[in-house]
Amino acid sequence: MKLLSRKGAICNTHGQDTPYFLGWQEYEKNPYDEVRNPNGIIQMGLAENQLSFDRLESWLAANPDAAGFKKNGVSIFRDLALFQDYHGLPSFKKAMTDFMSDIRGNKVEFDPKNLVLMAGATSANEALIFSLGAGEGDALLLPTPYYPGFDRDLKWRTKAEIVPIICSSSNGFQITKSALEKAYKTAGKKNLKVKGILVTNPSNPLGTTISKEELNLLVDFIDKKQIDLISDEIYSATVFNSPEFTSIMEILEERKLRDTQLWNRVHIVYSLSKDLGLPGFRVGAIYSNNPTVVGTATKMSSFGLVSSQTQHLLGEMLSDKIFTQNYLSENQKRLKKRQEQLVSGLKNAGIHCLKGNAGLFTWVDMSHLLKNKTFEAEMDLWKKIVYQVGLNISPGSSCHCSEPGWFRVCFANMSEATLDLAMVRLKDFVDSLLTSSTSTSTSTSAERRVYKTKSGSRWKLFKWICGLMFDKREQDEWIDNYCF
Repeated sequence: MKLLSRKGAICNTHGQDTPYFLGWQEYEKNPYDEVRNPNGIIQMGLAENQLSFDRLESWLAANPDAAGFKKNGVSIFRDLALFQDYHGLPSFKKAMTDFMSDIRGNKVEFDPKNLVLMAGATSANEALIFSLGAGEGDALLLPTPYYPGFDRDLKWRTKAEIVPIICSSSNGFQITKSALEKAYKTAGKKNLKVKGILVTNPSNPLGTTISKEELNLLVDFIDKKQIDLISDEIYSATVFNSPEFTSIMEILEERKLRDTQLWNRVHIVYSLSKDLGLPGFRVGAIYSNNPTVVGTATKMSSFGLVSSQTQHLLGEMLSDKIFTQNYLSENQKRLKKRQEQLVSGLKNAGIHCLKGNAGLFTWVDMSHLLKNKTFEAEMDLWKKIVYQVGLNISPGSSCHCSEPGWFRVCFANMSEATLDLAMVRLKDFVDSLLTSSTSTSTSTSAERRVYKTKSGSRWKLFKWICGLMFDKREQDEWIDNYCF
C-alpha cells in the first residue's frame, strides 16, 4: 500500500519516539487511579496546571452569560457561530494584551495590533519560525536543557535545525557568552545559517527565571550577529519566588531600543495553557513589533485559528480585572506550596534539585543513583522509575541536557495526596537501591580482603581454577576487577 505521507513515515525529527513521549504512552496504558488502579503509573511528565481549577469554575458559575454566549442577557450565539475574520475578535485581543501587561507589572504595554492569535503555543512557535524565513540550511540556537517538544515544533515541517547552546550545572545552567559563541561557531561548521535564538523564560525544564544579566547578554549577542530573538514566555505568571520575572520587552524598554532595528528583531510567544491552566482551549499568540512578521504570521494563522466562542468566553474572563488579579495571586501561592512539597519529598529521599522559582516542574539531580555517569545509565534508571516505581518523569537526555542524571519532575497536575504517594514510592526505591549497593559493596570488599591476604598454595590453587575458567587476558582482568 502506497504511503500517503512520506514525511510522516520517514521523518524522525518529530520526536514522538523519544522517552519524553514514550513515558506518556506507558502512563496511558496503566494510569494511576486512587480507587480503580492504585498501583498504576503516576503522571509526573506533564506540565499541566490543575491547582486553581476551582477559581475558574467559580467564575464560570458567577458569569453564566459568558459561558452561555450571551451579552447583557441577549444571545450572541449566531454572531459567534458565523464566520469571523482570522485576525481575531478585537475585544479578545485587547483583553489578552492587557493581561500580558498586568503579568509584567504594567512595566511594558502591548499593542493588540502586534498580536497574532494561534491555536496554542505549538502553532505559534512553528508559525513564527516560518515567518522569520527559517528553513532547510538554517538553524536556531537554543540553550540546554530545553523543552523536548521544540524538536517537533521548530524542525519537523520547517526543516530548520536546532544547535544547542550548552549550559552547565556548574552555574545553574545559566547562559554564558562563551556558550553562545561556541554554538554560533558550531552552526557555521555545519554550514548552517543562524536565523536566531529561542529561549523559554521562565525556563522549561529548569523552573527558573532568566536573569536580567542573561537577557542583556542575549540582546547584545543578537545585535552583534544581526539575528532574531524569540522569547517563549508561556510560564510568565507562574513565578512564585524571587527573583521576579523580567520580560524581554522590559529589557528593550529599559535600554530605550524603540525605533531601532533590534526592536523589530525580538518576538514573544505566549499562551493561556500554563498561566490559566487551559491547554485544551488552544489559545496561543505571537507578539512582534515587526510589521512583516505580524503580517506573515497573520496569514499563517488561518491554518490554526482560535474559535470565536473560545475568544468570547476568555475575553470576558480576562476583562474581569478583580478576578484575574486574585487568580494569579492565589495560583502563585498554590504553586509555591506544591513545589515545596515536592522538594521536601525529594530531600527526604536523599535527592536534590536545582533551586527553582517558577513553572510547574522541578529540575532534579539523580546522578548519584546512576551506575555510571553515562546517558545509557540514565535511561536504565528512567526505565526502572517508570516500570518499577510507577512514576513517569522526563529524563534529561530528552531535554538535550549535556550531563547525565537530571530529570524534569512535574508537580501541578495532581492532588496533594497523589504527590505524597509518589514521594513514598520514590523513597522506597532509593532506599532499596542504596541497600543493594551497600550489600554488594560490603561483599565485594570482603572478598577482596580475603583474596588479597591469600598467598602460597591456596593462592596458587585459586589462580589455577581461574585458569580453567578464563584465558590469560580474561583471568588477569577478572582478578584486577574483583580481587584487588
